[in-house]
Amino acid sequence: MNDDARRAAQRVARQSYGKLIAFLAARCRDVPAAEDALSDALATALRVWPERGIPNNPEAWLLVAARRNLGREMRRRSVRTAARQTIILAMEEAEDRMNEPGGDVFPDERIKLLFACTHPAIAKSAHTPLMLQTVLGLDARAIARAFVVSPEAMSQRLVRAKTKIREAGIPFSIPERHALLDRLAGVLSAIYAAYGLGWDGLDGEDSKHNALSEEAIWLNRALLATLPQEPEAVGLLSLMLYCEARRMSRRDGAGSYVPLDEQDTRLWNAFMIAEADGLLRKAGTFDRFGPFQCQAAIQAVHSERRTSGTTNWEALVTLYNALVMMKPTVGALTSQAAVIGRAHGAAAGLSCLDRIDEREIVSYQPYWAVRAHLLAGTGDRQAVETAYRTAIGLSESPPVRRFLYARMLGARQPAAT
Repeated sequence: MNDDARRAAQRVARQSYGKLIAFLAARCRDVPAAEDALSDALATALRVWPERGIPNNPEAWLLVAARRNLGREMRRRSVRTAARQTIILAMEEAEDRMNEPGGDVFPDERIKLLFACTHPAIAKSAHTPLMLQTVLGLDARAIARAFVVSPEAMSQRLVRAKTKIREAGIPFSIPERHALLDRLAGVLSAIYAAYGLGWDGLDGEDSKHNALSEEAIWLNRALLATLPQEPEAVGLLSLMLYCEARRMSRRDGAGSYVPLDEQDTRLWNAFMIAEADGLLRKAGTFDRFGPFQCQAAIQAVHSERRTSGTTNWEALVTLYNALVMMKPTVGALTSQAAVIGRAHGAAAGLSCLDRIDEREIVSYQPYWAVRAHLLAGTGDRQAVETAYRTAIGLSESPPVRRFLYARMLGARQPAAT
């Protein structure tokens, strides 16, 4: 029973953390207090469930326990009575609804919390990390690793942002139309960042990390249900579905990494690709073309290899040229160089790489992998090996490291005459 109770608590924490935090924080306007209350509720569950049994609705049990923890904390604080009573009543109403027959579902406030995290009063550098932690439950260390900063610096950034939500009284609501587009861009970036972390977590991280991709897709669908006429939201869902359709082909039967242009297209999910195609066409009916739609179009070109057997590299060059005009990130610039190298030769691709700011690429693993691949055709073995070793050292994925090492060994062999 002890192991079952612990697994049940861990499962509900993985699956419902963001939903519970959003519900609690939307009513108390205090994210740290909501996190503390839920953390205490989880600790109580680990202590109580082994003795009394796992409740029929673990999520509801945690919400009620966390709500009571919040009530006790508010009573300890010197908070105005009227404000305290308003919050307590809101929590009690939620508890009553969940105790009613069929009342096992409570409002999902995560979309509102996403927008609260992108409020102009919060530093832009904290928007995506804050959403990853509060809505998706990532810890500061994992977020710091993704953003290439120290865990201490990231923790301080997150604490400041959460304090700002409380002190500025930031509302948990969908913003008015005039403020929506700027805020929406931040929300979409956070959803895509979560998807990327889950995508990179294919090589054996815990199930919570691996579930991020599915959670990101769910959040995007929920966002579209609220804002169905936003083309970039449509484009992002299309982009993620194109990528997700290829998940089963990214490793072979032995678990080895398989690059995109060598993947077995028979393993690609045809239904998911069809949905992504339809979403991309829908996004194209609006009058705004943004970076997520452009990235979805890039993935659509790759997906065409499933039926044509070839990749249209010139089309990819055109789309990457458009993408870097809209959003010249180091990732877009590196990918642009890679496709130019395929379309116009290694020298052209390397010329593009050489134009990227050196400060941006020091710790950016894909840059060094692309550079190594392009250099392999130049005959400069020392430069090739240096690039490969840098790419290997920066990769956290064992299959990717093995793949790059094999490529490095292959590059040492003299070219066939």
